[in-house]
Amino acid sequence: MPNPEPQYDARYSPRLTNEDLAPTRQQNWTWYNIFSFWMSDVHSMGGYVVAASFFALGLASWQVLLCLLVGICIVQLCANLVAKPSQMTGMPYAVICRQAFGVFGANIPAVIRGLIAFAWYGIQTYLAANALMLVALKFWPSLGALTSSHFLGLSALGWICFGIMWALQALVFWHGMNAIKRFIDVAGPAVYVVMMALAGWILYQTGFDGISFTLASKALTPGEQAWQMITATALVVSYFSGPRLNFGDFSRYGKSMQAIRRGNRWGLPFNFLLFSIVTVVIVSGTQSLFGKMITDPIETVSHVGSDLAMAIGLLTMITATIGINIVANFVSPAFDFSNCAPQKISFRTGGMIAAVGSVLLTPWNLFQSPELIHYTLDVLGACIGPLFGILLADFYLIKRGKVFVDDLFTVSPNGRYWYKNGFNPKAIAALLPSVMVGLVISFIPALHEVANFSWFIGVFLGAGCYCWLARHERAGVESGFIAQRAVAKE
Repeated sequence: MPNPEPQYDARYSPRLTNEDLAPTRQQNWTWYNIFSFWMSDVHSMGGYVVAASFFALGLASWQVLLCLLVGICIVQLCANLVAKPSQMTGMPYAVICRQAFGVFGANIPAVIRGLIAFAWYGIQTYLAANALMLVALKFWPSLGALTSSHFLGLSALGWICFGIMWALQALVFWHGMNAIKRFIDVAGPAVYVVMMALAGWILYQTGFDGISFTLASKALTPGEQAWQMITATALVVSYFSGPRLNFGDFSRYGKSMQAIRRGNRWGLPFNFLLFSIVTVVIVSGTQSLFGKMITDPIETVSHVGSDLAMAIGLLTMITATIGINIVANFVSPAFDFSNCAPQKISFRTGGMIAAVGSVLLTPWNLFQSPELIHYTLDVLGACIGPLFGILLADFYLIKRGKVFVDDLFTVSPNGRYWYKNGFNPKAIAALLPSVMVGLVISFIPALHEVANFSWFIGVFLGAGCYCWLARHERAGVESGFIAQRAVAKE
């Protein structure tokens, strides 16, 4: 049976194109799908701990909520900016990067983002496997015998649970973006059901008197309060730096920018604040019930008396972790690695490369060595800010919101994004010093407090350096967006 004809322009270079990277015709995501995307991203074990930690800074509840609101509004603004070029053209983050870095140079930001997801994918899978192991041991205590022997740092039961979680995520991913869309539409709301039930149980046990919105006992001076508020705001922005950078991988499917903005509005400020308040009710209640503040949701759920309730809670947390892993750490490397060799690496193959690589990293060993994971991920994360700054500076300030789609898929030296042999030396020159500053901040202990602001520093350095280097290339025509041969709306 002959292969079907490709659905993209036959003139596009095969070195730069496949079905997954070409402009999509399936722009059918509504605001609710975008809302669900952010729900899956927020409703995770990591999101739970981050939200709870802000209330332990010694700030008043109104101060914490203000920090959360300001930080998440910055995330919302940035997500809207990143979304536009991908939604208008129907192309993923890796392809949009060709505008700034060149048709081959785009592999630099794509691989950097892919490697960050690579490491986090394994860690999140390990966390979900731990939750599954708790459920298994609760219902089948005899399985405890499988936890005595270890191979490469993981017990036999640990390997079984990790393998199950690995396979479940791969199964959802393998069915493509439509399956992923359906999964995240359910995963995010499901966590709310469990969180609300857990909060209700806590309130029933403690009463409203047992809930405090300030979880720390330390007193801060006005100056310390101001610094903690600024730091908390920066941490909110930094926490979402990965998914925000490659948000174009999802906004490309949006029906319109209006739908995406609406989804971002409900999925970020409204959703994040509500999730944070529910989180604090639960964490504060644990302090009253158990005499200590428990910020690990798995440990909290394990204290619920009913075995069935505990199992449902833990399985829902597992579902949430699968959700965030797929949207934040599976889809991104799928497109990013596919961009490196489009005819050899498809979307599915790219994702499976990340999945297999995450096992080879033995993420449980990384997670058990906080110092190692801190430096490994900080080094990769130091690149996110500059990449974000260069990408937006090029699109909005240098190209003035214009993109010529055909030129993103040509290897002709006459193409607008060929630059020098397919690489833009100015973008690379702006990236290197910006990243170096981030590395210095990460490795010098004296600058530890500044590390919380490395994303902001990277954004301003990357955008500033690039704008100065490319200042003579600014488009001289009127502002607006031109998508030449962008997507055939059928």
